[in-house]
Amino acid sequence: MINESDRARGAHASCIRALYLYGRELAARAGEEAVCDFSLGNPSEPPPERVRDALADLVAHAPPKRLHGYTVAAGSEEARDAIAQDLNRRFAAGAGAADLFLTAGAAPALTAVLAALTVSPASEFAALCPCFPEYEVFAGVAGGRFVSVPAAPDFSLNLDGIAAALTPHTQAVILNSPNNPSGRVYDNESLHRLAALLTDASERFGHPVYLISDEPYRELLYTDAPYPWVPHCYPDTVVCYSYSKSLSLPGDRIGYVLIPPTVTDGKRLMQAVAGAARRMGHVCAPALLQHLIARVADVLPCLDTYRANRDLLYRSLTGMGYRCVPPDGAFYLFVRAPGGDGAAFSERMKQAGVLVVPGADFGCPDYVRIAYCVEPEVIRRALPHFRTAIEEIAATE
Repeated sequence: MINESDRARGAHASCIRALYLYGRELAARAGEEAVCDFSLGNPSEPPPERVRDALADLVAHAPPKRLHGYTVAAGSEEARDAIAQDLNRRFAAGAGAADLFLTAGAAPALTAVLAALTVSPASEFAALCPCFPEYEVFAGVAGGRFVSVPAAPDFSLNLDGIAAALTPHTQAVILNSPNNPSGRVYDNESLHRLAALLTDASERFGHPVYLISDEPYRELLYTDAPYPWVPHCYPDTVVCYSYSKSLSLPGDRIGYVLIPPTVTDGKRLMQAVAGAARRMGHVCAPALLQHLIARVADVLPCLDTYRANRDLLYRSLTGMGYRCVPPDGAFYLFVRAPGGDGAAFSERMKQAGVLVVPGADFGCPDYVRIAYCVEPEVIRRALPHFRTAIEEIAATE
């Protein structure tokens, strides 16, 4: 006997991964020049120099047993303390090592938190569209129910939609800022309005409605305004983070759950997170990456290439007639598909070797996502294909 739910998940890869795989196969057949791959959020920039130097030094000089040996499940004290100090310096987070649980990236962090908050099959987790497609998978695997909140036209916080989605079964709202796929960054005013809404709901329902702040793009910010530290807006915020994007380590998974001291039942929730992670097979986050983060938790990425790519792609596409909300963070453009069908447009571009992700899985079927964390030459090669597509579609309308 086989678990049919898991078999179905395994048999149908995400559209992002399927496009990436198609691109690798096409490149093997026709050469890299035949593919303009905007599918995965796979950073083209190398890890910062300090990260590379620290990793080389660890591998060359650290005793192997220490470098590769087990740590406690929550992560080494050294790594957690370094992360807490960085958060306190940058955001006045008031965090300590005991408030952190290290994971193999943001995905297991989110999965553990959702599982820790699932108290019955009726437990609900709401997320504002557009959002990362795996949220629904993570909520379902945890045993709860995912609730999708419709997107606002400009992809700002749809507070009315969130309010309508809240029920006595709501355990948490998932927030992703800077947002994948839109690049929107939610400002302090919007976050405080959301906090008031969740505070009221918590009082009415008789239990805390937590806010899960999913922040793997936190350091990829193109505005002059400082990043809003979400727990300052709403005390019952749990932060999930990954160093994948900021330090260009997407395949070397390291991240964390932060449960600030302000969180209601925070100590018990941390115990539940640890228990949920244990139930799902967690032993410890990769030890080598823990030792690395202990040395480089304060390193920030250089955004020059991403900013230049964003400006080139946004300026070029909108000049051709494409419609897109200008992104303030992350490294994606979320573009309305000419003709209004994201899947059809994605397939059309695929035939030209340009891989863009249809927006249906993000909750916006009339959009496509373009990951611009690529070499600038990839954008330049792709632009003529974008122009041809919009001109041909316009000619048929």
